[in-house]
Amino acid sequence: MNLSESARAVFAVLAEAGTATRPQLAAGAGLSKPTVSSAVAELEAAELAACSGTASGATGRSAAVYGLGPAAGAVLAVDLGPTHTQVRGCALDSTLLAQGTGSREEAADTVRKALDALPAGAPLRAIVVAVGDVIAQDEGGAGMHPATAKAGPAFDAMAVALPPGVPVHLENNVNCAALAELHEGAARGRQTFGYLRIGVGIGLGIVVGGQVLRGANGAAGEVARLPYPWDEGREPRQEALEEHIGSRSLLRRAAEAWRDADGPCPRTAERLFALAEEGHATACAVVGRHAADVGRLAAAVAAVLDPGLIVLGGGTGAYPQLLPGVRAELARLSWPTEVVSSTVGDSGTVAGASRFAVDRGIQTVTGGMRVKH
Repeated sequence: MNLSESARAVFAVLAEAGTATRPQLAAGAGLSKPTVSSAVAELEAAELAACSGTASGATGRSAAVYGLGPAAGAVLAVDLGPTHTQVRGCALDSTLLAQGTGSREEAADTVRKALDALPAGAPLRAIVVAVGDVIAQDEGGAGMHPATAKAGPAFDAMAVALPPGVPVHLENNVNCAALAELHEGAARGRQTFGYLRIGVGIGLGIVVGGQVLRGANGAAGEVARLPYPWDEGREPRQEALEEHIGSRSLLRRAAEAWRDADGPCPRTAERLFALAEEGHATACAVVGRHAADVGRLAAAVAAVLDPGLIVLGGGTGAYPQLLPGVRAELARLSWPTEVVSSTVGDSGTVAGASRFAVDRGIQTVTGGMRVKH
């Protein structure tokens, strides 16, 4: 888009603020008032900004309030989860425009319905899809791990619903959830922390200085690749740690520990944790062992990153019954590190993906000026 540098700077400030007066835009962009006036006129002519009303200042004088115009457009975020797909459409000021949820098999239809709900004629600036394995991200886009059988076919089936010509960026789903925890979850006000997801699989989102750390290959936080087991006489196997800590192994251990007198064996993690909450002895023992395993992984995270805060999330990680055992094992093995449960719930991944999508969408207008995440 052929905008002046000052217009791009003002647009970035306006998108982040949602609404602003010219003095506020001048302060945010670090530009003079005359320069901002010219930039606003340029944005209005392109329908990227529009006057949305007036506000009275301290002196009683009224000032025009500006918001994004109809040509600013929208973005789409998709969480392609293991069982369900969540979709959000947002304006570039992060206003929610559309959302939907469906099964993984209904991903294409869920995306189509969200796209149909977006304002007619609004250009779609960017699409972000949160998947399980992403590598080799760069300024031009992202790549999916060639061995990602978990996401590949599902992504291909969903992609038929995406409009052609719109940039599609893949983001790691754990990184997306970490971003949501930073802005609206358990890590608000903390610029450095680790988001440890424990569910069917395991993963770590790393935030340092308010920025999501991706690593040289886009694979930072792939704790499933930590060598395990690692002792005399046993060779580490690829992703063996994920297999050991994942929810399938948790339920298998519960089945092995269960006795006839314990009643029906839980078939879901939800039921297992509910029994532990009720004080069921065998369920408490199984959950306690799981908490110790997660605590050891948290100790490895603390040893490498010293994050100060670890947020536990995911299908099993978010259960508060884990906290005492995780905290105790981490304290035994490492230095003091705060551990809390996630507060963003199942919507965390799509919420974070929406923030990434808004960032990408703004960049299409500003020619690369970034919104900090």
